[in-house]
Amino acid sequence: MAKRSARRTSLASLAEELGVSRTTVSNAYNHPEQLSEDLRVRILDTAERLGYPGPDPAARSLRMKRVGSIGVLVTEHLAYAFEDMASVDFLAGLAEACIGFQTTLTLVPVGPTATNPSAALQLVNSAVVDGFVVYSVAKNDPYLEATHTRGLPTVVCDQPIDDNRFPFVGIDEGGAIAPAAQALVDAGHRHIGILCLRLCITDNDGLVTPERVEDAQHHVQQARVQGALRVFANAGIATHTIPIIERHTNTPEATYAAAKELLTNYPDITAILCTADTMALSAMQYAHDHGMSIPKDLSITGFDGIREARMRGIATVVQPNRAKGEYAGHTLMHMIDGEYYDDKTTLDVAFHPGTTIGPPRRR
Repeated sequence: MAKRSARRTSLASLAEELGVSRTTVSNAYNHPEQLSEDLRVRILDTAERLGYPGPDPAARSLRMKRVGSIGVLVTEHLAYAFEDMASVDFLAGLAEACIGFQTTLTLVPVGPTATNPSAALQLVNSAVVDGFVVYSVAKNDPYLEATHTRGLPTVVCDQPIDDNRFPFVGIDEGGAIAPAAQALVDAGHRHIGILCLRLCITDNDGLVTPERVEDAQHHVQQARVQGALRVFANAGIATHTIPIIERHTNTPEATYAAAKELLTNYPDITAILCTADTMALSAMQYAHDHGMSIPKDLSITGFDGIREARMRGIATVVQPNRAKGEYAGHTLMHMIDGEYYDDKTTLDVAFHPGTTIGPPRRR
């Protein structure tokens, strides 16, 4: 007999074929513990023979008043979520948190450039999700405001840290970078440059003014830069002599260009403090391409603790990217279940000394 198409086989017709109730068929998929193993196998075998694909997930979501997915709002292009290892680790932790909750992840990439509020609201409202994890957006970002307007359970990770409308999980960014900055000072460096990622929504690929740091909308980069400058100032280094080069997008091409700009325009620099491992890796590559030895000619520090940076010996701040994802995910799942959260959680970091810090070269 020819196999029936899935289009013609419904849950009701499958139940009729088996001589059981529709609830029993549904339980075979959604609550297998309520059936004997023999009955469940018979139902699934018959469903396969008749071409029945299983309960309609849309109908199930209507009954359960759940979609079965959580949205991850990221302010980078979609490819970034799979290429930047700090983001990959974070998403892995978030996925781990979803185990046992019968839910999926929906990535909502909004890009690094702000848009108008109506476009942001349209994109956020189109996401079919039960709640959001907002991963590192600027203060007063239109997508963050659109998420708040949507009214679903939401957890903010990394930034903004001072928005009391949402629970928060992150690290003490300014305190976390201090050991890296101090390690450069202790090695004897006084001619230091800083490479950072975007501080504001508006583009700036180049030198950073003190005013831009002070008025930054991206708390993570602002706090790392300011935390490093405090250490340097305490060591007697005039912070106005420390060049800071910014890049709006975190791509290998952009960060390599930042290292080139810094070392070309400030040849006396003996050390570079980077606010991300991606920038430190690019600085290492630029130095290698131009015959510089690390750390004999140039010392470099990073931030994030991604696997590639640690394997290449970069002195870096190791932050718990995977643990952040897990914590944010668990918090959101409990909020979706009706629990209330409004706390700010700060996770611990560690400094990995690596092999990229040495005494300054002789002038």
